[in-house]
Amino acid sequence: MRRGVDGLGAGDVLTVSNHHDLKTALSGLRGEVVFDAPLAELTSLCIGGPADALVSPEDVHDVCRIVRQAHAARIPIMVLGGTNLLVRDGGIRGIVLSFPNLAAIELEDPRLVFAEAGARMPVLLGFAVHHGLSGLEWAAGIPGTVGGAVVMNAGTKLGEMQDCLDAIQMVDPDGRLVTYAADSVAFTYRSVSLPEGVVVGAWLRLTPASREIIESRTKSYLQYRKQSQPLSQPNAGSVFKNPQGTTAGRLIEEAGLKGCRVGDAEVSSKHANFIVNLGQARATDVLQLIETIQREVFQRTGITLELEWKVVGER
Repeated sequence: MRRGVDGLGAGDVLTVSNHHDLKTALSGLRGEVVFDAPLAELTSLCIGGPADALVSPEDVHDVCRIVRQAHAARIPIMVLGGTNLLVRDGGIRGIVLSFPNLAAIELEDPRLVFAEAGARMPVLLGFAVHHGLSGLEWAAGIPGTVGGAVVMNAGTKLGEMQDCLDAIQMVDPDGRLVTYAADSVAFTYRSVSLPEGVVVGAWLRLTPASREIIESRTKSYLQYRKQSQPLSQPNAGSVFKNPQGTTAGRLIEEAGLKGCRVGDAEVSSKHANFIVNLGQARATDVLQLIETIQREVFQRTGITLELEWKVVGER
């Protein structure tokens, strides 16, 4: 079974050679479809080849239809929503889902917030602050979507998604809307083991607190991130997972790799565990730079740095 970033595969996936199969799988859709759609402008690294079909469903019922029909046609689906993502230059075959229309956020009770998968994390954090709810301050500066944050178990040194996640709403391969309690799935560092399907929403259980205190914490940590990370340049977040007992950034910096460059892909001079796009970087440049970092750090320390990013698509 082949999976997308937060999507599903389709068994022995067929090669999609023309738009006919895709159009059949997308019949009845009320949302927008763009064929051969460049993905670079939709990724935080501003890199990525085209998708066979980029689909923006109108609502969750649209998602159910797409998933059911694509699964029946054995066409793969991937959801574009995380920031820790590199799309290869050859692009992505099959259907890529984008959720700008699934961005609702609701307060279901004084402590429980429901957010659709396409809601942006900064908007969710602002919603929590406005309602005097603590538990998401760690997310200050994280630009991705709620769905991507769930699938990646997004986090910082202050916390991570699993700390406040109550339940996850998904569409299963048969196009049914299902809910899983957060304590029924296994979370690990920057990952979660979910049943097959597409994440379309999440419930977060937060803690009432003084709005002034929450705002102060949020602003303080956001300022720290701005000072220590290249938030003003295209990047996809931390490139490597932190090895036990140290940090990837420290190992990369000690190897003298800050400012190391391949094409327009560069190891950030502000934080060594970030790769930034100086303007015209391609995925091949980034992957070559990643290999250089891993080789140099291993030769110096014997530690193999493990990617935190997901790398998807064809070469």
